Amino acid sequence: MTTPARRVGIDVGGTKCLALCLDDDLQVVGEARRPTPKGPDAIIDTLVGLAEELAPFDTIGVGVPGLVTMDGTLRAAPNLVDIRDFHVGRLLADRLGTDVHVDNDATCAAVAEWKRGVARGSDDFVMVTLGTGIGGGVVAGGRLVRGANGFTGEIGHMVVDPTGPPCPCGRRGCWERYASGSGLGRLARDAAAAHRLTRVVEIAGSVDDVRGEQLAVAAREGDLEALEVFDEFGRWVALGLANLTNLLDPGLLVLGGGLAASKDLSSGPIRRWFAELLYAPELRPHPRLEFAEMGERAGAIGAALLPVVHAL
Repeated sequence: MTTPARRVGIDVGGTKCLALCLDDDLQVVGEARRPTPKGPDAIIDTLVGLAEELAPFDTIGVGVPGLVTMDGTLRAAPNLVDIRDFHVGRLLADRLGTDVHVDNDATCAAVAEWKRGVARGSDDFVMVTLGTGIGGGVVAGGRLVRGANGFTGEIGHMVVDPTGPPCPCGRRGCWERYASGSGLGRLARDAAAAHRLTRVVEIAGSVDDVRGEQLAVAAREGDLEALEVFDEFGRWVALGLANLTNLLDPGLLVLGGGLAASKDLSSGPIRRWFAELLYAPELRPHPRLEFAEMGERAGAIGAALLPVVHAL
């Protein structure tokens, strides 16, 4: 009789690390979480503790934010303190005595949607995670695309406006400055500073305190100025999606991350603008646009499946 496999995946976030254990049916059979500490040594200690808490296991994968090389080195991570050239895979493997697969966190989310979520059965799709920034993952021809160095998926740093606002990456006008959760908040504050969004400012208390959450409240009340900002936001999201479609010709686009919570407000504008901004829209099939299903567990579920998809 074959012993069921136990696959552990850990998602390293800016504030917390979530670890899950999956069985052969990809069902969650164990869970543990801890705050994300500062510094590489403390992070490795935390990952070891989470893995040991879910032991025994047969394979382990880790999703981390930033540029991840093929050998599991985290080159840079904007949301983790003092992280550069962090050899996550090797250091963790040395501590655990087993191979460790490491990839970008948004790529892990794409794997989760591919194997368990809305992209199940799709051989060509792009995952776009709209959170504080924008991350992504690409599957083409039934394989996870990692690129020459492992860096595929840094789609939030496509420049869509060279004269636009500064980005933490050091450049200006990156897509995520307009189409992420923080981008939505910036669009709303800019509108409020221009003496629009009276209702949103009333909810927030001041222009400086305006965020996407207050914008959504006003939009759901039917406030026309708030709905106009969501339309502008939808145009920026659609612009990036059209660029990705022109480049990769996917059959499916999956939108995930925190902004999936406002899909009732953003889906319509995104779809409408996408149809206008896509190259030769009347002469080609359009990719399906779906919202992610796996929620906050996506990164850890995908990380647990990295040993499988890396082998394809």
